[in-house]
Amino acid sequence: MRRLAAVLISAATLGAAGLTAATSADASSGFLSVLRHDAALAGRSSGIYVLDSRTGRSLFSARAGTARVLASNTKLFTSAAVLGRYGPSSTIATAVLGTGSLGTDGTYQGDLFLRGGGDPTFGSRSFARSAYGGSASVESLADQLRSAGVRRVAGRIVGDESLFDSLRGGPDAGFHTSVYVGPLSALDYDRGLANAQGSAFQRNPPLFAATRLRSALGADHIQVSGGPTTGRTPANALELVEVRSPTISRVLQIMDKTSDNYFAEMLVKGLPVVAAQGGSLRRAGVPMPPLPSPGAPAGTPVPPPPAGVGTTEGGARVAMSYARTLGAAPRLVDGSGLSHSDRASPRDVARLLARLEPRPGFATFFAALSIAGRDGTLAHRMRSGPAHNNCHGKTGTLTGVSALSGYCRARNGHELVFSVLMTGVGALGAAHAIQDAIAEAVAGRR
Repeated sequence: MRRLAAVLISAATLGAAGLTAATSADASSGFLSVLRHDAALAGRSSGIYVLDSRTGRSLFSARAGTARVLASNTKLFTSAAVLGRYGPSSTIATAVLGTGSLGTDGTYQGDLFLRGGGDPTFGSRSFARSAYGGSASVESLADQLRSAGVRRVAGRIVGDESLFDSLRGGPDAGFHTSVYVGPLSALDYDRGLANAQGSAFQRNPPLFAATRLRSALGADHIQVSGGPTTGRTPANALELVEVRSPTISRVLQIMDKTSDNYFAEMLVKGLPVVAAQGGSLRRAGVPMPPLPSPGAPAGTPVPPPPAGVGTTEGGARVAMSYARTLGAAPRLVDGSGLSHSDRASPRDVARLLARLEPRPGFATFFAALSIAGRDGTLAHRMRSGPAHNNCHGKTGTLTGVSALSGYCRARNGHELVFSVLMTGVGALGAAHAIQDAIAEAVAGRR
């Protein structure tokens, strides 16, 4: 396999310049000689760094200080910031609010505002359950309103996406809807898909969601006199009912195991909102607000979200700022890594991973990574050898780019951190072979 890799990667990129050794003892074990060989195969357009997180000692470095395209290794920085800002047990709420009143005959006099909180799992009950094991659905909102005594709405259903800006994509797509992501909105329904087949995207996500809530109310025998529309929730609106995403722990697993670009872009847009301590974030275990009942005040006061703070650019800045608290200095422009402008050095990636270990919530971060030979994007790689079921990592792939970074428990019992960032890649299989060989060497270190 290594001979094949050497043929597939152009000879012009090969070279072992910049390799550094730690100790002669390591060299005698064969650990360094294996990594030197793999670093030479990876070539000058690639960088490798291996760190012992227990001792803080650099074990191997090959061109590790040069910033390179991260691809989906960007999600490591997104995940770290999301976990740090939200906390592992937090959830994201989608709420129905109103300024009207509930009459004794069950008529709610006024419009209902469906306010999105940036929950990437929100949608239909069947989609939320089957895709994510979640319960954030328009049917649940309708059921709660009916249980509260609502039988008729003398008003409209208004979809409110104002927690985020209205740009539908990231910089790689000119901020338009990307085929690799789907339309971005604080009020996305079924991740922006226009039909059950997933053959088209929604053109107006908040209107689409409002329409689906109106249909769900009708299915619950709640008549709505007005049609669906879009707008901003008034500042004096009261919260009537809400649904919540799975915990951030679960959301990060969904995102990182399969390298879900949509989740990453939705979460990065939410970071400025959380940093500003606004929006629809709630923590698991917080009691639901009281539901309206006939003759009683219709809802719970909830402050309006800060306007215009949920942006891709703002979220990338929050992620970079959080990374700096861990000693890493990436350059990020989105949350997913679809842009070639997302860059960091292997040393920065490894430093982020190592310095997350003692932080609260690290178990959540670690559990979200793919396990070699077992699940996620590493399910079919490293199916045997010391890395199998022992290395946890994040892959990354773009045209000409391949990456693998993560953690391995070495045979000597130490937790080792590694990052392999490769550019100028012509054959993806060859790049994977080199990365897997490096992970096997790291996991097999005695």
